[in-house]
Amino acid sequence: MKTPRPRPVALPSRLKSLRRFVEVVGDRLPAAELAPARAVLERAGQRLDLSREHTVVALAGATGSGKSSMFNALAGLELSDVGVRRPTTARTQACVWGPNGSGELLEWLRLPSWHARETVLDAEEQAALRGLILLDLPDFDSTAAAHREEAERLLELVDLVVWVLDPQKYADNLVHERYLSQFRRHREVTVVVLNKVDTLPPDGARACLEDLTGLLKTHGLSGVPVLGVATTTGEGVSGLRALIEKAVAGKRAASNRLGADVDTVAGGLGAFVGPQPAKVTADLVRRASAALAATAGVDAVAEAAGASYRKRGVSATGWPLTRWLGRFRRDPLKRLHLDPVARTSVPPPTPARRAAATLAVRDLADQASVGLPAPWPATVRTAARADEADLSDALDRAVGSTAITARNPRWWRFVGGLQWVFALCALVGAGWLLVRLGLGALGIDLPLPKQGIVPVPTLLGAGLLAGLLLTVVTRPLIGIGARRTERRATSALLAAVDRVTEEHVVAPVRAELTSYDDARKALDAL
Repeated sequence: MKTPRPRPVALPSRLKSLRRFVEVVGDRLPAAELAPARAVLERAGQRLDLSREHTVVALAGATGSGKSSMFNALAGLELSDVGVRRPTTARTQACVWGPNGSGELLEWLRLPSWHARETVLDAEEQAALRGLILLDLPDFDSTAAAHREEAERLLELVDLVVWVLDPQKYADNLVHERYLSQFRRHREVTVVVLNKVDTLPPDGARACLEDLTGLLKTHGLSGVPVLGVATTTGEGVSGLRALIEKAVAGKRAASNRLGADVDTVAGGLGAFVGPQPAKVTADLVRRASAALAATAGVDAVAEAAGASYRKRGVSATGWPLTRWLGRFRRDPLKRLHLDPVARTSVPPPTPARRAAATLAVRDLADQASVGLPAPWPATVRTAARADEADLSDALDRAVGSTAITARNPRWWRFVGGLQWVFALCALVGAGWLLVRLGLGALGIDLPLPKQGIVPVPTLLGAGLLAGLLLTVVTRPLIGIGARRTERRATSALLAAVDRVTEEHVVAPVRAELTSYDDARKALDAL
């Protein structure tokens, strides 16, 4: 619960912060949780738009407490009926000192009738109360439900409350538990009066006042003014009037009341935010991206890219015969539906891959919301999974559209040409031997070339040996290029997966945590 503190911040700024909190948290909490805050914002906006020159003071009390007599004593007129029959006060009585500008305020209070206290306004005693609207509320313990509801309605609207208690019922639990305890954050706009002290002996009156002060302290109302009053004799009435005059002159009772209302709702909202900000750490992002990369088959695709490079290199630099045979072996990338020239897409994700992606996203959300109060862990998880249906497809598109193959090196063509030369030499040598063997079988001796010229049969061995040596030299170079291609493909694919992770998982989570921080800062500003 938010601890009450002094309010150095102006009320408009506090209301702005409360409004910001409600806007941020509004769709994340049940409406009932934010109903008090919304009610305060509405009430504050209406009250501040009305007369600030008037202070609304209500006399509240149980049946027979004598508040109607006190109302008449303060007004100096017999305005409120005083009788033996109970409930005595059936409807709200109002008296206005200086009616100018009070009409809209009285209409907002929904008071059908009121009395204007204009007599002797030039007298110092009455002029000090100019701007006062004094209300005599119905009894809050009335047997008539409509009377109780009217009293409770006005208790939420008035600027200052004077609780009128009597020696017989001042310790009643109904008064303290249901009403006074609800005003523990409204100490600045609360006065407690023990009426009818003239019916007690002096020691008894003092003991009752001390006991009442202790009860108020127990219910969080320490420091609230406690007065002993006897309207029949006038004892203590002047002291109560002085307190009211001070509130009227200060013209801050309305702001203090609304500030206390803000404190009350802030105390109830403190459970929904914690003291620390929340953030998505780089480590969490790396872990989530690595998990999604695994589910997207990045390692397999990168390995296939290296194997595809190796196959193409062997085909381009090998013997023509091996090239022709290699055409019957399918390219490793094509096995994954990833054409090295025309990009397509990887196979549809398996249920296992989808489940792994879901677990990775859920783990990031859970780790990012550790320590956050409800409902934020649930809303963070919902934000992380908002794009879950498109996540696997986005990963497939990212992998399928990422360039993971390099152009064929120029030296491949040169080596391939040499292999054709060596193969041609070997073919010429082999042809010569076949012709000679064929003619020999017919008894025809084919003479060898003159001395100084490379014997034609030697071309067969030379061509074969040169082709083999060239293959031995180039295969390691092709292997190096294949490994480099695999590393580059891995880097490019991981970068693509990182972008998908950021867009579909991390960004929504960060947005939700930003909302949490906004709500936390707004509540701290109250």
